[in-house]
Amino acid sequence: MSSPSNHAVGTVRYEPDEKPPWPLAAGLALQYTILALGGVVLTVAIVLRSAERSAEYLAWGAFGALLVCGIATIVQVRRFGRLGSGYVLIMGTSGAFIAVSVAALQQGGPALLASLVIVSSVFQFLLAGRLSLLRRVLTPTVAGTVIMLIAVNVMPFLFDFMDNVPEGSGAAAGPVTVLATLGVTLAVMLRFTGPVRLWGPLIGIVAGCIAASFFGLIDMGPVGAAAWVGVPTAGAPGLGFDFGPAFWAILPAYTFVTLVGGGGGRGGPRGG
Repeated sequence: MSSPSNHAVGTVRYEPDEKPPWPLAAGLALQYTILALGGVVLTVAIVLRSAERSAEYLAWGAFGALLVCGIATIVQVRRFGRLGSGYVLIMGTSGAFIAVSVAALQQGGPALLASLVIVSSVFQFLLAGRLSLLRRVLTPTVAGTVIMLIAVNVMPFLFDFMDNVPEGSGAAAGPVTVLATLGVTLAVMLRFTGPVRLWGPLIGIVAGCIAASFFGLIDMGPVGAAAWVGVPTAGAPGLGFDFGPAFWAILPAYTFVTLVGGGGGRGGPRGG
């Protein structure tokens, strides 16, 4: 009788240093891309919508996040010198940054948020070679607890979205859409195993969009009018290195979230 470990080894089709056929590689790359796009854009949308920013800035924020995550993923895969892991490691956004990013936008606008991102990232570079020491303090238990508490702080922003519906849509429009999205996502992630679970959030978003369409919450006009390929021409935040009271008040929290959400206390790196 074969053991579970032998069965697991038998299912490995390619070793890390082997190259699969390009059709298979292209298909896997497409799946990875689809799964990553939703999380990257959704986090940006939650932050900017919660801070009541313009549609132009939202377009620029989504463009910037996708560009940075794409470049960082290429660096991870190709490995340039000491930069990168040399493996397929998808870099994306993290929900741990939602609360502090919303606070930065409300206190100082896009320029303050951009400055905090750049300054806090310096700590990541400084501690990159000493992550073993950091993990003695930010253990998986500590980091996991902090991330759960951060999620609690984010919930008020998400509940506000339930009332953010067009006039005349009906009182049930928001709750029904939320329940459809959450219910389908949880059902997929709890009912299925393996690769199917990875599609849970995306399937939940599709279910939520279908539910929202019955209440007239979906407007496909901007999507149809948008260009297939393009770069945002407005909404660039710029930088604001004025180092005022708002900057110093939010910097400690932003730096701590950067350490916790970007790799502290966990077994491997992740996108921030």
